[in-house]
Amino acid sequence: MSYKSLLSAVLLPLILTGCAALPRDQVKFDQLSDCPKLTADKLVAVQNELGPMSETHTLACAVDFLRSSKDPTLRRSALGSRLCLNLAERETNQDRREKLAGEGVAFAGTAIASGGDGDGAVHYYLAANLGLAVREHLTLAMDNMKRLEGEMIKALALSPDIDDGGPLRLLGTLYIKAPEWPNGIGDRDKGFSLLQQAVKKFPNHPLNHLFYAEAILAIDDGGAAERAKAEFVLGEQLLAKGNWGYSKPSWEKEFDDLRDAIGVESVTSSHASMANTHK
Repeated sequence: MSYKSLLSAVLLPLILTGCAALPRDQVKFDQLSDCPKLTADKLVAVQNELGPMSETHTLACAVDFLRSSKDPTLRRSALGSRLCLNLAERETNQDRREKLAGEGVAFAGTAIASGGDGDGAVHYYLAANLGLAVREHLTLAMDNMKRLEGEMIKALALSPDIDDGGPLRLLGTLYIKAPEWPNGIGDRDKGFSLLQQAVKKFPNHPLNHLFYAEAILAIDDGGAAERAKAEFVLGEQLLAKGNWGYSKPSWEKEFDDLRDAIGVESVTSSHASMANTHK
């Protein structure tokens, strides 16, 4: 999933007025009449098959069913929150993306209230959706910083392995990007350590290497540029070779956003340069 911009808004030198809130309106999906007939039992049976590899229409049908479901198993699960995150990450329209992420937060809140508080996945997807919903809004991001940290800490304690080290990745990124004391919860040393653990324990996930590269630059304890570049290149190679489904475009953008700071040419630019050299 997409984490680099989790709290990018916090770092912007902007002063916003007013107090924003998480969106409560639901995204209206198209072509729901084409959805297969779903029941709670059917959805529970296939829930682990729904994710980055699934068609958008398939996920939309499942979310639409979950909106009105009273099934206790579904209500206390992380499914609704996870599906909303998958849909939000592939959404190019900011308003729709934030509405989907906000709904993901609401699904997770319902799960916790329904007895799912001990499920690390519920806290993980709550935090991931919350970060996505607030990232473009400075005031909202600052207001939710402690909540983000709290949910990530719970996710790390309960389900550290979910999403190939997602809690390590998410919490580490938060500590790297958030303002440090006394203005915030940021802690670069702590964030660096968490992202280093993510790379060591889950070396096959491209975002672990990308965010570790960014953490290396943030700490910059000597020789940072080359170390960061090596991590970046390794992450980009994993992204190019792996089958990451609908997550791949948004992750490619994450790499492109850091490319200039790292000093690595894009694959396209590199190929173009080689072609010009051989003319």
